[in-house]
Amino acid sequence: MIKLEDFINDIINVTAIAALHSYKFVGKGDKNSADKAAVDAMRSELNKIHFYGDVVIGEGEMDEAPMLYIGEKLGKAKTPMVDIAVDPLDGTKLAANNLPNAISVIAIAKSNTLLKAPDMYMEKVAIGPNLPVNLIDLDHSFNENLLRLANAKNKLISELCVCILDRPRHKKYIEILEKNNCNIKFITDGDVAGVIYAALKDSKVDMYFGIGGAPEGVLAAAAIKCLNGQFQGRLIFKNEEEISRAKKMGITEINKKYNLNEIVKDDVIFSCSGVTNGELVKGVKFNKNKYQVETLLMHNGSKKITKLSKEYDL
Repeated sequence: MIKLEDFINDIINVTAIAALHSYKFVGKGDKNSADKAAVDAMRSELNKIHFYGDVVIGEGEMDEAPMLYIGEKLGKAKTPMVDIAVDPLDGTKLAANNLPNAISVIAIAKSNTLLKAPDMYMEKVAIGPNLPVNLIDLDHSFNENLLRLANAKNKLISELCVCILDRPRHKKYIEILEKNNCNIKFITDGDVAGVIYAALKDSKVDMYFGIGGAPEGVLAAAAIKCLNGQFQGRLIFKNEEEISRAKKMGITEINKKYNLNEIVKDDVIFSCSGVTNGELVKGVKFNKNKYQVETLLMHNGSKKITKLSKEYDL
């Protein structure tokens, strides 16, 4: 029987080394080169691991960037079989412009347990642990979700803090938040970290809400599962071509609302390493001829949540 915890050290190295190689392009204004460096390093490290990995969440189509493509097989063994979800560089623009919160991200799970989603958009909502089951719902109005969350936390709505991508498509939600005098944590890119803020123990964020990338949604859901939070997602289809792509991947209910345990069905490992400094993890540092990389590692099965720093030669 597969024990995901056997791969924890390998997975830490995957994101750390991808972050390290991407770091070479921080502040260079070239997001594709930064992404390609992370992709190539991540692929190389995954191919050293003794498993048979199936990439079910890849990256690149939406931004025309280099890909670890959906369906790619990785690893140096035929067993055990695992699902792999990757975003070698979440926040390509952040890295290119030397802005905070660029990270390298991966999740691995048992075979056929992660949602296979195309590179398209997903509506997402997330909250933290120790709250009533099914407290929030994408079928509720935004106002209702705010009210239910405030009541459950014994807060006024105006005391809530909501994280949201600063995008024109979120104008109506931002207006509701401003009308209710809520605290808003805007993020410009990289919403894996944004979702995670909603479930971290010492975070001031009460909820994440908005439309972002579906691959990032699955990765964020893996982290939320490890943090015992709540998450829902629904794919947003812009045209028939996206519907066709989804159906080829086995998605037949195009309006389906996915709960956390439908996105991440079983045990999962989540790892993210900092490229630039951020609230989740520190960025790469150079010290005494060594590169230091900080990683946040979470494993649902063992309830392991740890932050660690490792040194590497480039």
